[in-house]
Amino acid sequence: MSTTAEPVALGVSSPVADVVAKTTTTVANAIAKTVAVISSTVSTSSTTGATSTATATSTTPTSATPTTSTTFGYTPTPTPIQSASASLEDGGEKLSVKDLSQALQHFGIVDYLVFIAMLAVCAVIGFYFGFIEKKQKKQKLAGKDGGGAAGIEERRGSEALDYLVGGRQMKVFPVALSLVASFVSGISLLGTSTEIYVYGTQYAFILVTLAISGAISWYIFLPVFCNLQLTSTYEYFEMRFNKSVRLLGSAFFTGANLIWLPIVIYVPALAFNQVTGINIHVITPIVCLVCIFYTTAGGLKAVVWTDVIQTVIMVGAVIFVIIKGTLDVGGVGVVFQRNFDSGRLEWPEFTFDPKVRMSMFALMVGCVGHDATLFGCNQMITQRYMSLPGVKQMAHTSFIFVAGLILLYSLCLYNGLLLYATYYDCDPLTTKLAVAKDQLIPLLVVQSMSSYPGVSGMFVAGVFSAALSSLSTGMNSLAAVFLEDYIKPLAKKPLTEHQTAVVMRLCTIITGIISVALVFVVERMSSHVLQLGITIGSVVQGPLFGLFMMGLLCPSINSKSAITGSMFAFFFMGWLTISAQMAINSGEIHPEEKPVSIEGCDYEFDRSMLTPANATLHSREPASLSFAEQLYHISFMFYTAMGGALSVIVGHLAGFIFGRNKPGDVEDDLLSPCIRRFQKSKYASVNLNENSLRSSDEKP
Repeated sequence: MSTTAEPVALGVSSPVADVVAKTTTTVANAIAKTVAVISSTVSTSSTTGATSTATATSTTPTSATPTTSTTFGYTPTPTPIQSASASLEDGGEKLSVKDLSQALQHFGIVDYLVFIAMLAVCAVIGFYFGFIEKKQKKQKLAGKDGGGAAGIEERRGSEALDYLVGGRQMKVFPVALSLVASFVSGISLLGTSTEIYVYGTQYAFILVTLAISGAISWYIFLPVFCNLQLTSTYEYFEMRFNKSVRLLGSAFFTGANLIWLPIVIYVPALAFNQVTGINIHVITPIVCLVCIFYTTAGGLKAVVWTDVIQTVIMVGAVIFVIIKGTLDVGGVGVVFQRNFDSGRLEWPEFTFDPKVRMSMFALMVGCVGHDATLFGCNQMITQRYMSLPGVKQMAHTSFIFVAGLILLYSLCLYNGLLLYATYYDCDPLTTKLAVAKDQLIPLLVVQSMSSYPGVSGMFVAGVFSAALSSLSTGMNSLAAVFLEDYIKPLAKKPLTEHQTAVVMRLCTIITGIISVALVFVVERMSSHVLQLGITIGSVVQGPLFGLFMMGLLCPSINSKSAITGSMFAFFFMGWLTISAQMAINSGEIHPEEKPVSIEGCDYEFDRSMLTPANATLHSREPASLSFAEQLYHISFMFYTAMGGALSVIVGHLAGFIFGRNKPGDVEDDLLSPCIRRFQKSKYASVNLNENSLRSSDEKP
């Protein structure tokens, strides 16, 4: 199925538009029928009585109809689709998928108020830290002299340090929640559940890889950056190599974020489109304008505290949907039994074939490498750690961060199981009730929560909260990189406080505008967003991961070899991802999806577009693939790790041409602790205190 974000309905609806629409007979009848259907979710507890003729989808001709509701002692609440025939028997006709999708777009006044309230709170937080708190701080500093403790306070209150790392005085729990909110974007919130619905539970093994990646990042990568106290992580490259490598690393990070942020914005726009019918290009600029405002005005403090609010909304929305959805289908036992009967409950395949989409090998190597890059070498993550006053606080934050991620991903994974348990006999993707795969969760929300005013608004607010936290973090981090890596090194004289403030805010605004504009490009991509985010991002994340590994783990590699290795990996990964995306669009790469059924559908839909039951999509046999085709058929899970490994390998080979560093050429502080021990160098433990806190202007 394509993820092209076309509106589910053929028109744009709103509460006002619905009132106007009722004046026409046709639409009034459709809405009346659907209201009867939805109300039956609460009022009836009988069986569905589906009587429609079974027509199988392209993936399977039939689907087992579980009888687990009796087995496990639950009486499931019928969904609107399942109870449609019983509700419409007297009417003598079935609701069409077009009418149903229009009528389900019932975002009420309470829902809009909940959604607007979330945006308003974020804007108020940005206003407070951007104007009120800033004014109070200036008044406080004005009453102090310039020496002693006030000197430290004044340095910590510098414009850049305060805007980008919160004066290095942030608290553990808010920063940990901010890290969770930044990492779990709408891509993860919707994409993870969709992955389980479409492909099964193999991806659930990510819960193990998250813990492994967190340990790797803390013991290998983060100690160096914590000790150096860098505002921009890519300052490290100038210390370890030279200014050219620093600019290259910054360029990779900039490219990665300009690719990633539009996908982050696009996903919640799909959810909003599903529940309201409003075009994604209408809602996207409005919501992003609020995000740009509070990020520009309040800096990191506003980003962190809005992340806290957004995390609470996000988790609350997911938990509410899970509880209500589980009760509707008949309980947890029904959820697992229906997924077990369909073959969705399974371990990752134990194979070393890299072309297997989601194998144990792909998860343990590819996923661990990808997440370790994000946890330990990502400006958006390390910038949060740098806002804390010491290593002890950083360690506590890291533990809470990883634990929070595992908890939230567990909820998303279960949500995927709940999706199938709800639509086990009537797949909305086949019937086109959901146009895109990542609209399945919003569809579940509007169908199961219709009798609870404000819940749909809370869910959409939760999805947008996940996106806004990632967007604000990305914009703030890009402002840090632009200032420290591009503007300050090129400036002929040091920037004043006012100039610094203006430059950082302009960078934030420009980044936000570009991200919104690039949503048009993301909309044309026909991949599931989880896969799309990893695939496209790996073009620059892989080489960037390689640069960090060469700097931290390979002291013999010099700057020329590092540039050669990372550039080779960049061009190779660019070719690989473009070729893979073209193969996906053409149908050459078609991963096997889990079986679905439309046997229980009790609404009308266009059956002429269905693939015959005996037709299957045949992938080419591995033996018939050329060497190049073998490469871009490799699982997307390997892409980031593959790019990093290529960088290091080519960097070492380039050493035969450009020479190598001699022992002692690289300072121990610039190497990972495990390499310091390996070189039998005296390990200097990371010990942060106020005397070690230096502004970026004081760094070499």
